[in-house]
Amino acid sequence: MRPIASGERKDGDMGFMDTLKGLFGKAKAEAAELSEKAAPMVDKAKTAAGEAMTKAKAEAAELSEKAAPMVDKAKTAAGGAFEKAKDVAGETWEKVEDKIDEARDKGKTAAAAEGADAAAKAADAAEAVQEKVEDVAAAVDEKAAEASDAAQDAADDAEKSD
Repeated sequence: MRPIASGERKDGDMGFMDTLKGLFGKAKAEAAELSEKAAPMVDKAKTAAGEAMTKAKAEAAELSEKAAPMVDKAKTAAGGAFEKAKDVAGETWEKVEDKIDEARDKGKTAAAAEGADAAAKAADAAEAVQEKVEDVAAAVDEKAAEASDAAQDAADDAEKSD
């Protein structure tokens, strides 16, 4: 068998090239046909996605509107509870100061030891009450802040989904 010179082709090479061209031509035609068939489905998917997005935005806006009054109520409740706790603490302290004054007056009399003891007890009681009121006020403030944050998060989530 003699070697093939450059530029020469075997007969089998031409047949193979024609076969490849035929296969690629068929693939190209099938791809174009499938693309045409898929176009309406793609359009339907785009339409459905647009409608879903519009609906989600409307629902998010509605949820945001519903959450706004709850956020306001939580803030109002927290402020009211904190003010009430401060008032109770102030009133309690005034009562304790009165008891201390009474105990001091007793201390000036013959029962000085009893008065001092009563004053110490009153001071201790006042301090315990003051701490308890502060704890309650802090707990109320914390719960109100948590409620406010939760309501604000709900409103923010509703707005983010827009």
